[in-house]
Parts: sequence; C-alpha cells; structure tokens
Amino acid sequence: MDAFYASVEIRDDPSLAGKPLIIGSLPSERGVVSTCSYEARKYGVHSAMNIKEAYRLCPHGIFMHPDFDKYRAVSAVLRNIWNDYAVKMEPIALDEAYLDVTYSAGTFERACEMAKEIKTRVRNETGLTCSVGVAYSKTAAKTASEEKKPDGYFEIPDAEAFIDLMIDRDVQALYTVGARTAEKLKKLGIYTVCDIQERRDEIIERFGKHGRMIADLAFGIDDRKVVEYKPEDAKSISREVTFQEDVNNYDFLKDVLVLLALCVENRARRHDLHGKGVTLKLTYYDMKSITRSRTISSADNASAIYTETVRMLEEVEKRPVRLVGAGIYNLSGDDGRQMTLDDYMGEPDAEKQDIIGKRLQELQARYGLDFAGHLEEIYKGLILHRTIEYMRKHYNNR
Repeated sequence: MDAFYASVEIRDDPSLAGKPLIIGSLPSERGVVSTCSYEARKYGVHSAMNIKEAYRLCPHGIFMHPDFDKYRAVSAVLRNIWNDYAVKMEPIALDEAYLDVTYSAGTFERACEMAKEIKTRVRNETGLTCSVGVAYSKTAAKTASEEKKPDGYFEIPDAEAFIDLMIDRDVQALYTVGARTAEKLKKLGIYTVCDIQERRDEIIERFGKHGRMIADLAFGIDDRKVVEYKPEDAKSISREVTFQEDVNNYDFLKDVLVLLALCVENRARRHDLHGKGVTLKLTYYDMKSITRSRTISSADNASAIYTETVRMLEEVEKRPVRLVGAGIYNLSGDDGRQMTLDDYMGEPDAEKQDIIGKRLQELQARYGLDFAGHLEEIYKGLILHRTIEYMRKHYNNR
C-alpha cells in the first residue's frame, strides 16, 4: 500500500489531501514517524525518523497519532481481496504481503493480469492505491513493488531481467543490505551490485552466511518460499511503552508492568498461546537497552508475567528509564502445552489472578482510574500509552 496510514487518513478527511501529513508521535512528544504522506517526504521526512527531526524538517506539517483500530479494519478488507488470488499469503505488515500465485495463475501473463485486477479492486473497495510487483522470486517482487511508487506496477519475469535492472545500482538496493552492511562493503571498495558479482568469493569469505545470501541476490538467486503466517508460529509476544519523560521511580515501573503483563496475557489468550519464559526490556535515558529473561514452567497469565518481570526489575541497574517492556517466549499452542501441578490441583488460577486483582485495586486507589472495568480499552495501543502517561504525571505530582 502507498503511505498506508496517511492514505487512510486522507481518504477519511479529504481536507488533508496535498498537505504534508506525518503519522506518529506529536512534535511535543517522544517517538518516531510511523509513516507520512508523499508531500512530507519531499522535505526529507521518512518512517522511523525521530519526531523532533521530522518537525525540524517540516514544521508546517500536520502531525497525527495513528489510529490502529481503523488501519486494522482496512487491512482486513485488503487481505480478503488478496486471498482471492493467492494460494499462500505471507503478510509483512498491515499493508504489505507476498502472494504466491504460482498455481492459481498458472502463467506469468495471468499473474500480471491478477496484479492489475488487485490494483483495481483495492481502489474500488477501499478508495486507496497500492503498488504491485510481479516477479519470479520474493526479492524481485519486493523490488518491483517499489519501482514505480506510488500507485505503481512493475514486472520482473526472470533473474536476467532482475540483474539488468539492478546491476549498476548501489549495494543498498539489494534486500538485506542495510546501512551498516553497505558501509562495510564500501570500505572494501564494493559500491554496486556489479561489484558484488565480481567479488562474490571475497564477500562470502568475509560475511559468511549473510555474504552468501548477498552474493546470490546479486545474481538474482532467491529460492525462499512464501510462508503463510500463523499466530501460533510466533516465537514471542511482548508489549512496551516509551515514556514522554525519563522515569526514575522503579515503584512506578512496577505499576506499569501490571498493565503490560495484562496486555501480553490478552494477546496470548486470543491466539491460544502459552509461554515458558518471561522477558523484561529496559531502555535507559542514554538509549542503552538491556533485556533480561527467565524460564518458568508456565508463562500464560498476567500474574506470572508480572511477578517475574518485577523480580528481574529489582535486579537491574537503577538508572533513569526511557522505555519498559514485558513479554513471553518459548511459545506453544494448547496442543503443545505441558500440564503443570497447578493444573492438576485445580486451584491456582483464581489465586494467581487475585494478585493482579489486588494490584488493579491499588492502581485505582492511587490514580483514580477504573482499570479493571476498562481493560478492553487499555489493550489498545493509543489508550494504553495515554493511560500510562497520565499515570506518570499523576505519580510525579502526588
């Protein structure tokens, strides 16, 4: 999709059309740009940019918080359209996916017709535009989809066509070659895809497995399959929040961990997933991040997540904190879950959840909010962040 979040907002409010629209944090807040309109990109604004820098580049831009519930609803419509054509679909984000049409299309020509049908249906059924790439491999399809943005269409039928397109381009044009890898390559005098081809063996020797992948891609070789995403295939589930001002009080962080634990539990239960490990993430004021983890018999409820993250929090270095997160890992579905002694005794769930119940009562008394009665709203990203920001200010003003 083309500038997905921004395009949805412009569709719903036509007065935003033609203006530099920046979706993410507000200039007065900490955070980054989620996406922006093409008008904003003309000023150098781009995704993942610090919001302060975006404001410096485009102070007259329109800054908005994202509305993820709205975007998910549009994404569901999009995926229904795409599923009509794909034998397999591998979502990359709410607005992007690889579609395997090898068998549903039968020929490359029919695949191209499908791509054009998808563009038409997306426009008619959502009022939005998308850019589609049709190609023989995932890397080539991704490259093709970027070639004519916005509202683009491009074909790369075979490896020879891919090489012809990429041969003189900067190394960073290749999939998996990020800024750091590109810098290392250029220090070796390797600037273009052609250079990679000519020094294939050296790159493999220096960069190992990643080097072999880079070298293969330079020759248009990519045998990766489209893999259908299933929630149960996730390796971990986590939730984190960035504070608008650094937090020094670790008792307040424990209050935040109650809500993060509940959010992680909610997502895990929606997909019938169970964890066997708990993680705590902290980013300090100087942007140094640390992660702590602990394996336990069962990490499928908020009480266990909260208890373990608090224990780990008590063991870390106490410095001002910019971000805190909680999560679970070593996931399995109901079929793969091992029964614990608590399951056989049949008593502890109520006992465990009573810990969370008591903590929610304490939070209500401390902050004057009915947390227990509004959990469904708190599970939503924007409400969670606003709630925690209110808590932070209230805690500091007590």
